[in-house]
Amino acid sequence: MLPPSDHPSIPPRKVGVLLINLGTPDAPDAAAVRRYLAEFLSDRRVVEIPRAIWKPILHGIVLRTRPAKSAHAYSQVWTEEGSPLAAITRRQAVKLQERIGHAAVVDWAMRYGNPAISDRLTAMKDAGCERILLAPLYPQYCAATTATANDLAFLTLAGRRWQPALRTLPPYYDSADYIDALQRDIEAQLAALTFTPQRLLLSYHGMPERTLRKGDPYHCHCRKTARLLGERLQIEVDTSFQSRFGRDKWLEPATDDVLKAYPAQGITRIAIAAPGFSADCLETIEELGIRGKEDFEGAGGTHFARLDCLNDREVGMVMLEALVRRELAGWIVPA
Repeated sequence: MLPPSDHPSIPPRKVGVLLINLGTPDAPDAAAVRRYLAEFLSDRRVVEIPRAIWKPILHGIVLRTRPAKSAHAYSQVWTEEGSPLAAITRRQAVKLQERIGHAAVVDWAMRYGNPAISDRLTAMKDAGCERILLAPLYPQYCAATTATANDLAFLTLAGRRWQPALRTLPPYYDSADYIDALQRDIEAQLAALTFTPQRLLLSYHGMPERTLRKGDPYHCHCRKTARLLGERLQIEVDTSFQSRFGRDKWLEPATDDVLKAYPAQGITRIAIAAPGFSADCLETIEELGIRGKEDFEGAGGTHFARLDCLNDREVGMVMLEALVRRELAGWIVPA
């Protein structure tokens, strides 16, 4: 039966994959950073302080002082493609589309900033995606990353009359595909160095310690990733947590403290990697690669190497395709 002549056009049914990462300001300037931080630090999953206490601090102190400092940091890592995190996530989406082919539509979004999750979900639904896999690119689950990305997607669809079916990518901190990819990639990067590190430091983004007590599995996921990877590598591995913010006690040991303590222990040659990040960003390039190196060398270290994240290199894309295809089982024909 043919539809009425005035019936709106309906695109062919499709399956979609939305890669989601944390976010980035639109430009490395104070105004753009202020907008980004206002959205990021207003998220109740990110800052679990009562609003009556936090809001005056955020708007009276943080957003008046932090944007200029953060803008300077972003200016040190900005590229011709813009923010490294956005540029790499975009390339991951393009390459995953090439690998998936016509089986699914691949798009990407940021939890904070642009492109927005709500906008990309709308575009995917308009394109005919009636089944969508939300894929937050966080190997280790954390309420402040994985959950809040899914929250926003669910909230977006809560107001829609015609919702697509949804699946979410589970954390993959102990997936064989992920550990294998990390092992091969890190071994290749270590072999390419001009020196032999005495230690490999795995630095994960920190979280307030209270999140662990409240039941967040993030700390355990990070520790298991580090253990599984350490069992594979021919180098001693340490684990630490970076990016402390505020006065609360955070997960320990802190990356900057570990780096400053190494030389006094006779460890003067190190490599540092950030396996909790799927793409290089401000926290890996500037915080670890620039400030981390300064901390280490300032304490007497002689050789320092920051290893890249998996990014969109072949080994990482093979892993990402395997994870996505596994979650699309029953929705698309196996490769």
